[in-house]
Amino acid sequence: MSATSDAGSNPPLFYTVSEAARMFRVDAQTVYRAIHDDAFPAVRLRTRYVIPARAVEELIQRAADSGGVVDIAEMVAERRAAREFEQKSGGAW
Repeated sequence: MSATSDAGSNPPLFYTVSEAARMFRVDAQTVYRAIHDDAFPAVRLRTRYVIPARAVEELIQRAADSGGVVDIAEMVAERRAAREFEQKSGGAW
């Protein structure tokens, strides 16, 4: 089996910003702004960003589980608070 035929059977680990934007039905610039505001998870490879597929799946799952609106700003605030706590406390509990 060739590498190209295997790629179709395995789900992607990452999406491009354009792919993620299409899935969320928003402009790619909206995703870039969220990434730059630390409001959306991404991996930077030199000058390019990729979105972990797991992060997209988690957002979908949170929305489905909550039955309401998932507010990325709240998620960011929680993440920042946890990061600040870790920095001030010197890491793990």
